[in-house]
Amino acid sequence: MFELFTDEARTAILEAQAEATARSDTALGCEHLLVGLLREGSGLGARILGEWSVTTDAARAAVDDLYGPPPAVPPGEALASIGIDLEQVNTRLTESFGAAATAPAPTPYDAEAREALTTALDEAGGRDVGTEHVLSGVLGRSDGRAVKLLEHLGVDVAALAARVRT
Repeated sequence: MFELFTDEARTAILEAQAEATARSDTALGCEHLLVGLLREGSGLGARILGEWSVTTDAARAAVDDLYGPPPAVPPGEALASIGIDLEQVNTRLTESFGAAATAPAPTPYDAEAREALTTALDEAGGRDVGTEHVLSGVLGRSDGRAVKLLEHLGVDVAALAARVRT
C-alpha cells in the first residue's frame, strides 16, 4: 500500500510510528499521524498545519493534555529497578535466536488511523498520496482524536479541512 505514497508521506508515517513508539502507546492513531506530519515538516500537510500555527511541540502537549503523558519511567528503567538488565537480555536473545528475536514490532494502527489512510488513498484518486491527502484523511474523522487535538489547540477544523481541499 505504501508504495503509492510520496517520500514525504512515507516519512510522515514513519515519524508517526516513531512517535507512538516513543510514547509507549499500544496503537498508532490519528493523533500520531498528525504529529508525524509535523515531524516530517516539509510536506504540504505540515505547511498547511503551520498556517494555523500548529507545531510539533503544541501537538505533543495537546496529546498529553487530552490522552495522558507517556510513562514517566521508560520500560528499561522499570526493569532495571528490579534487577533486570534489558540490554543483557537482548544480547542473550540475539546470540541465541538471531537479530529478528529482538527486533521491535511496529506499533499497530488503530481502526481510525487505518480509515484515515484508506481515505487518503481514495482522495488521491490513483495519483501519488501526499501529506495533504494524509492530513485530509485525518481530518475526515470528525469525532477522532486528532480532530479533538486540533480543536483543543483552537483550530477551526472545518476551515482547515476546506484549506486542505484547495
